[in-house]
Amino acid sequence: MATEVKVPTLGESVTEATVGQWLKKPGEAVKADEPIVSLETDKVAVDVPAPVAGVLGDIVAKEGDTVEVGALLAYVNEGAAAGAAPAAAPAAAKAEAAAPAPAASAPADDEEGGNLTLSPAVRRLVLEHGLDPSKIKGTGKDGRLTKDDVVAAAAAGTAKAAALAPAAAPAAAAPAAGPSRAQERVKMTRLRQTVAKRLKEAQNNAALLTTYNDVDMTNVIEARAKYKDLFEKKHGVRLGFMGFFTKAVCMALRDIPGVNAQIEGDEIVYNDFADISVAVSAPNGLVVPVIRNAESLSVADIEKTIGNFGKKAKEGTLTMEDMKGGTFTISNGGVFGSLLSSPIINPPQSAVLGLHRIEDRPVVRDGQIVIRPMMYLALSYDHRLIDGREAVTFLVAVKNAIEDPTRLLIDL
Repeated sequence: MATEVKVPTLGESVTEATVGQWLKKPGEAVKADEPIVSLETDKVAVDVPAPVAGVLGDIVAKEGDTVEVGALLAYVNEGAAAGAAPAAAPAAAKAEAAAPAPAASAPADDEEGGNLTLSPAVRRLVLEHGLDPSKIKGTGKDGRLTKDDVVAAAAAGTAKAAALAPAAAPAAAAPAAGPSRAQERVKMTRLRQTVAKRLKEAQNNAALLTTYNDVDMTNVIEARAKYKDLFEKKHGVRLGFMGFFTKAVCMALRDIPGVNAQIEGDEIVYNDFADISVAVSAPNGLVVPVIRNAESLSVADIEKTIGNFGKKAKEGTLTMEDMKGGTFTISNGGVFGSLLSSPIINPPQSAVLGLHRIEDRPVVRDGQIVIRPMMYLALSYDHRLIDGREAVTFLVAVKNAIEDPTRLLIDL
C-alpha cells in the first residue's frame, strides 16, 4: 500500500515552498516521522517526515520545484522494507556491471546516504572537510549531526574519509593549466530571494534615513566582567551585551512610541508591547527570530531566549512562529567585525538599530584625552513616520542607558 507524502501547512500566509533537498532516495527504507525531504520557505527550512514506516517510492516533486501546501511530494510504500532489498539487488548488480569505474564516488554516497540523515548545511560541511559522517557522534535531536559536531570533528581530524586520498591522485597528475576562470551558477534559495525582495521593497516604499551616535561601553563591560560568573551560575546562560541593549531599547521605545509603530494604509498602528527581532546568522542566511514582550522580560530571560534562537538557527530548527511578527529589530554586525553600517528596516517595521564592534578610541572626558571602548550605533528609520527629533531622542536614550546601566535597574 502506497501512502502519499504531501506538503504540510507551513504557517500563516505561507502558501508555497521550494523543494530544497531529498534526504532519502527511492528504494531506501524510512521510519515513521523520519525526515525525508527539506522544503525551503520564505523564512525557514522545513523537514517533511515520512507519514509511515516503509520504503520511499516514486518522487513526484524534484529538487528546485515550487510546490503549494497540500501538493503531492512522493509515495511511501508501507511494509515494503523487508522485501525491497532482494528485489533491488539484481538492479543494483546490473548497475555496478554497467558502471565499474568510479570507486571514489561510492564512499561519498555512503557518507551522504545510508542510515544518516544530514541537513543541507551539515552535508555541505562534511564534503568540504572530507569527513566520514558515520565516524562522527551526533549531539542533535535523535543523534543527528549538527554543524558544531562536524566543525569539532574537522578540528580533531578524527573522521577523515579514507577514500578521498586516492581520488585526488589523478587530479594532481594533470598538467598545470594556469589560473582558473571557472564560473558556477547556483540558484538563489527561496530565503535569499525573499530577503532580496523585502530589502528592495523597503528601499522603494520607505523614506529611509539613518542617524548615528557612539556609546562608551566602559560601564557595561565592567558590570559584565564583575557579574558574568555569578550570572551564569544562577541562570545557566552567559551574560552578553544583547541583554543590556534589548532592555535599553525597550525603555526607549516606551518613551518614543513612534519608533515602535508601523504604517498600514493611511493609518499609524502604535504597539504597546515590544516584540524585538534579533538578527541571527544561520547556515542558509540571516534570519530574524522575535523576542516576544521583551519589555516584560529580565536580562536573564532575554539572554536565554537569544541563546536558544542561536542554537536553533545552527541546527536549522527555527520555526515560522519563531520569526512571525516583530515591532523593532536589533542587528549586531559587530560580532563579524563591522565598524559602521547603515542597516535597512525590516518591513512593516519602521526602525532598526545597528550595533557594531567595540574598539578603543581616544575621547575627551573632563578636558582630558583618554582611551575608552567605544561602539558606533546606527538607527535607520522610516522618515514618513519618525521625525529626526524622535530618532535622535531615541538613540540618545539608548546611549544614556548603556553608558549608565543603573538606569536600567531604576527604570530611568
